[in-house]
Amino acid sequence: MQLPAIYADSPVALLPAQSVASFPVNTFLENLAILPSGDIYLTNHEVGEVIQLDPDGNLTTYAHLDGKVSGIAWIEPNQFLVNGWNVEGVPFVALLSDGEVQFLQTLPEAQFLNGIAPLSARYYLMADSYRGAIWSFDVTTKTVKLWLEHSLLARSDESSAFPAVNGLKRFGNRLYASNTQRMLLLQIPLDESLKPQEPQILVEGTNIDDFAFDSHGNLYGATHVYNSVIRIDRDRRTTIIAQAQQGVTGCTAVAFHNTDLYVVNNGGMFLPPTTGVEPAQVVRLAVGVSGAPLLMKD
Repeated sequence: MQLPAIYADSPVALLPAQSVASFPVNTFLENLAILPSGDIYLTNHEVGEVIQLDPDGNLTTYAHLDGKVSGIAWIEPNQFLVNGWNVEGVPFVALLSDGEVQFLQTLPEAQFLNGIAPLSARYYLMADSYRGAIWSFDVTTKTVKLWLEHSLLARSDESSAFPAVNGLKRFGNRLYASNTQRMLLLQIPLDESLKPQEPQILVEGTNIDDFAFDSHGNLYGATHVYNSVIRIDRDRRTTIIAQAQQGVTGCTAVAFHNTDLYVVNNGGMFLPPTTGVEPAQVVRLAVGVSGAPLLMKD
């Protein structure tokens, strides 16, 4: 597959990088959540596992679900919201507490649940990459509702395997969303009750999977098949901050802990490099700027 050279003219300013964990070839690390303690929880997509990586580099299986697991977000230090689809291919959302499934609900009307982001302490949003929609999960009532469905969240070609709406993050009074298949970064204004307004295109021609903000509002995105991590500043200028030689081949998600950005990848499973699929890794990039808080005061 020949990819458009969308980053050919982007400046390169590589950050110091260190691999903190490695996995066998054909391990698809899809997403991550980092606790204040520094413990990292990874979704091992293909085998339905959530893996814990402690600050000392030890790996343990935290939980297993029948099917595949995509998104993850922590609600409390011992409780996580995850999504994916079961062995019958039906999307689900689940609450994990101390490694056990506390709550699980299937969503037959969903198609491909993906990135998760807190909208508030009570509500968490989940991207539906093939339906072109965003769902809301209420952690108090444990109910799921359709929050927004819009053409800008959908694929331009429904036969494409690339996901449309993918990563989600709230920053201030806006929700930001990547549409990977259409190479768009979107912003969705929020009203006073946190209801979505009309989505707007913020950046075109950028292949972002998941992303995170620093405290200044700069965005850091995993480009997946472009094997790089990019920074988009508040003036919408793109800089490449990590490439394949930093160990980010097939990077799928990023998250901050203090002033470091952690990147997970699949070694190029979706679009292998000429040298073949590489071991999946968790890579730490020394950004030097603290990440933005995931929960905002409303």
